[in-house]
Amino acid sequence: QVQVVESGGGLVQAGGSLRLSCAASGSIFSINAMGWYRQAPGKQRELVATITSGGRTSYADSVKGRFTISRDNAKNTVSLQMNSLKPEDTAVYYCTTTARAQAVGSWWTYWGQGTQVTVSS
Repeated sequence: QVQVVESGGGLVQAGGSLRLSCAASGSIFSINAMGWYRQAPGKQRELVATITSGGRTSYADSVKGRFTISRDNAKNTVSLQMNSLKPEDTAVYYCTTTARAQAVGSWWTYWGQGTQVTVSS
């Protein structure tokens, strides 16, 4: 079993910054990709950013140039630095970890419970 726990959400004014953190723990042999999704009220969950074990990153067009994803492979953690926040960034942010428990086995994607980010205008 793998646990994924996010932290760092909160309330910030437009133009401000927040840093989200996420830690994966439990029966982990290795982790492939880690990432962040978000879901705003009344909208579908959408991909925000991902990062591979090799450090390759990918971002949604809406956050490029404002958000930066990073990870610490030794600690099984991933962070999302969010700058120049906009009211439309308001959402519940979810961390994902794609991991496997053995050297040879299936990869599974695990989700955290989510952390609320609210950007006021």
